[in-house]
Amino acid sequence: MQLWLSPIIAFLLGSIPFGLIISRARGINIREHGSGNIGATNVLRVVGKKYGIICLVLDMLKGLIPTVIAISLIRYEGLKNPMLIPQLTPYSQSFPMLTAQFFQVLAGLLAILGHNYSPWVGFKGGKGIATSAGVLIALMPAAVLILAAIWLLVFSISRFVSLASIVAAAALPLITLLGSWLHGKIQNDTWNKPLFGFSVLIAVLAIWKHRSNIQRLMDGTEHRFNRKPKSTNG
Repeated sequence: MQLWLSPIIAFLLGSIPFGLIISRARGINIREHGSGNIGATNVLRVVGKKYGIICLVLDMLKGLIPTVIAISLIRYEGLKNPMLIPQLTPYSQSFPMLTAQFFQVLAGLLAILGHNYSPWVGFKGGKGIATSAGVLIALMPAAVLILAAIWLLVFSISRFVSLASIVAAAALPLITLLGSWLHGKIQNDTWNKPLFGFSVLIAVLAIWKHRSNIQRLMDGTEHRFNRKPKSTNG
């Protein structure tokens, strides 16, 4: 039951449309403003910085929490838990390595799909970047630091949130593969194959969800976050 319970919980948590809830609490239907997206970036633009940050954190948590639950419930036989996450319940069980890896990753994937295609908003949703970050913090935290550095570098140069997200998403499978190789896991065939497949899938999904942004970037009409000019006295 642990194998299927975690993915179901992940989808339900991931589907909570925090952006829509936050904006409606402020008297705004976020789907009718800005890009129409319910993600944190559009909330930040339309509702305000504070609410955008709150939405970002909540969207990350709905990826992080169910993935941590999955890692706790579904453990490897004969191997230490990769994140050393304590046994959260007495119902944790050990499974063959590939089975455990697959269902841990499946829980993370369904959290992202729940966000991107929430049944509460007509199977529409955000672009999944914040929720993907939460999942990756649970599954491969070192990669998140590298991706964050890539995102910040691209954003600081271009001032485009969308471009930074697209570049970071494209880099994810390469980072996943490189990390497995540097740790010797590819060489001894203990590398997390489902995790690599997951990284490719969510990279493609993230880029696909940004297709309208890509078109606007090509047209020169994409929204750019410009630095505020320094105020001068006198």
